[in-house]
Amino acid sequence: MTVSPNGLPFESLPTLPARPEAGHKGSFGTVLVIGGCAHLPRQMLGGAMLAARAALRVGAGRVIAAVPSPLAAEALAILPEATVVPLPVDAEGALLASESAEVLDAAMRDATSVVIGPALGRSPSAESVVMRLVAIGEKPLVVDADAIRAFAAHREPARDLRGTVIFTPHPGEAAALAEAVGAMVDCVERSTRPAAAMELAQRLGAVVVLKGAGTITSDGLRAWRCERGGPVLATGGSGDVLAGIVGGLLAQFECGRRATASAASKDASVPLPGAIAALAVELHARAGDLWAAAHGDAGLLAHEIADLVPDVMHAMRSA
Repeated sequence: MTVSPNGLPFESLPTLPARPEAGHKGSFGTVLVIGGCAHLPRQMLGGAMLAARAALRVGAGRVIAAVPSPLAAEALAILPEATVVPLPVDAEGALLASESAEVLDAAMRDATSVVIGPALGRSPSAESVVMRLVAIGEKPLVVDADAIRAFAAHREPARDLRGTVIFTPHPGEAAALAEAVGAMVDCVERSTRPAAAMELAQRLGAVVVLKGAGTITSDGLRAWRCERGGPVLATGGSGDVLAGIVGGLLAQFECGRRATASAASKDASVPLPGAIAALAVELHARAGDLWAAAHGDAGLLAHEIADLVPDVMHAMRSA
């Protein structure tokens, strides 16, 4: 039996969130996805919309996509099922930090969970938006892609963390996090990745999903290893889809807690954030396996991962 860095077996996964027959879209949460970049040298939108699509595919009732205003119309065309919120930008297309904060504050009131980072780009204003959300800690937060780099660029960033935060780094982003918190860990070597994920989670006081072959999820006390998936998932946008799945599951479990859990039963009825993130990793990996079984180990498009998640969930619920 393989064991996690604390000498105990890797943790088991929780069951999928309930789908009450009388549920409506409000019963399954709203995910706010913040991303997209409208300024040079990288103008991007796809990652944010992939995350939004994945959040809906995993069962969230609603998605709000907050993107730079020049990209808002295109975002709505890509995913008409989303509510699109334009973020103010300057003449160069960079976010206006204070004005964007006002818009996001309004969107946050409707959100159950938040995903920030897919296709966000790098700019001082984007970094300000990231660090403000991290410090607020109001809603469960998934920090992905460019938002990880923005967070890691700050001096002693972990002291600003509040609330439930889940980081979803690939090895390069994990190395940046490690440097930021002074952790001497190897995030690449398969044998050292469990210990690396656990130490990063401990130093951050957050959940870390260390992506790659045999993805490791840790909350600093427990660890989960995913043995599914494979090289088929090594495609652009795959990580954005995973971030959306995490956000969508967080929203549903939080809505379930609000609807059914009393104060006394809260801890027993809702999985820990690390377990929810590990379940998202499993869904993502199984979707890759499902595609690979039909098509082989190359050629998968990221949106196809998202679109296979309902099939994977149906199979898991039927098992």
